[in-house]
Amino acid sequence: MFYEQRMAVPDSPADLRAEYAADLAGVVDQHGASTIADDTELDAATLEDLDADTVADLSLEEAAQIQSQVDGEPDAGTIVEIACEHLLLGMTTAVLDVDAVESELAIEMDAKEIQQKIERRAPMSFEEYVQLQHTIVDSAR
Repeated sequence: MFYEQRMAVPDSPADLRAEYAADLAGVVDQHGASTIADDTELDAATLEDLDADTVADLSLEEAAQIQSQVDGEPDAGTIVEIACEHLLLGMTTAVLDVDAVESELAIEMDAKEIQQKIERRAPMSFEEYVQLQHTIVDSAR
């Protein structure tokens, strides 16, 4: 589950994104695209086409809506909160500030944006989440 605290990540953000895409696609396969579409803001076509490339186009909230369909999982809002809290915890563990994350991040995002997104004061795409998580966890190794 993407929102859990990670201590290790695959070699690249693309590999991490592919891992999460497979997990989310598994949720869709288990519950059905139509059922999930009825319970979320996503349409069935988007859900049916989930893969390592298309999952990057989701927002963090949309990914959380999919994950929340699994029995025993928290609601989508709680998943987003936990995911962002784990990013902050990872930064503390790795002794990173937003400037350090910015310098290591493979995508273009400034320190202010990083802080706003992690603190949930600005929307975050799932791709941004994956990139941030990979950078933070990889720096802690």
